[in-house]
Amino acid sequence: MNQNLKAIRELSERMNQSILGQADIVERIIMVLLADGNLLLEGLPGLAKTRAISSLAKNLEAGLSRIQFTPDLLPSDITGTEIYQPDAKEKFIFQPGPIFNNLILADEINRAPAKVQSALLEAMQERQVTVAGSTHKLDPLFMVMATQNPIEQEGTYPLPEAQMDRFLMHIIVDYPDRDSEIKVLDLVRNEENAAPKKKEKTITIPQEIIFEARKEIHKIHVSTSIQNYIVDLVNATRTPEKYSEELDLWIDYGASPRASIALDKCSRVNAWLNERDFVSPDDVRAVAHDILRHRIVQSYEANAEGITKAKIIDELLKLVAVA
Repeated sequence: MNQNLKAIRELSERMNQSILGQADIVERIIMVLLADGNLLLEGLPGLAKTRAISSLAKNLEAGLSRIQFTPDLLPSDITGTEIYQPDAKEKFIFQPGPIFNNLILADEINRAPAKVQSALLEAMQERQVTVAGSTHKLDPLFMVMATQNPIEQEGTYPLPEAQMDRFLMHIIVDYPDRDSEIKVLDLVRNEENAAPKKKEKTITIPQEIIFEARKEIHKIHVSTSIQNYIVDLVNATRTPEKYSEELDLWIDYGASPRASIALDKCSRVNAWLNERDFVSPDDVRAVAHDILRHRIVQSYEANAEGITKAKIIDELLKLVAVA
């Protein structure tokens, strides 16, 4: 095992010690970080979504900004603004907003109106922010982890498809199992009962490890057959009638080319995490649900019949063969 992979596994182990019963979420957060993407988490309150990103920032040499999205939030509250200073040589000085950090927690992103949500688009895609005609670059290590609550419908603004597509993965956070929840109780009780002591500085994993790991991931081999398989999977969401009448009935709109790019990136990350230098069909299948979930638009008939996106993607994986 190389040193970069060893460090990444250590990071994962540290996070799992403070986020019990959500190992899959930890794995996905690290996967998106390695793939240089952004993550959307959807789940009920209290399922450690905020704790997960905080744990990543605590154990990685990275800064964290938390932005609580509310209906009265303004775009400048995120990006920053020009401040007028009459006594200064330069009359207008740019005051950076919380987006200028390494890890951004966009909490309850669907509670803010579209104009505020769109303030994130340029940052997520171009890794820069434009304010008053001036462009400001973001840090090389940058990831947005947005959360949304599925049960708060009143006063929320559903994310538009264009913004959903900017997220590399869309993860559904579920309840922990019974044994894990008992361990959560023990963990919280131990934290409460711990005697106050001088805080010891946590030895963090340097950012350079992430950049070096990304270089190794770029070298993972993707064969022509795997590349064709990825493209065929995405094309099947656009032309479902070629595969089955059910799929044609269930899907209104298919995934964009960003889905193909995301499948390619994340399948290489999955192969690297499993100590392989090539991508297999299983790597593609392992990440397909989280990449296609938010890029497929269900039909009215599918919603009426209770057909979930998970079932639609299961059907796609069953019908699309490796060339």
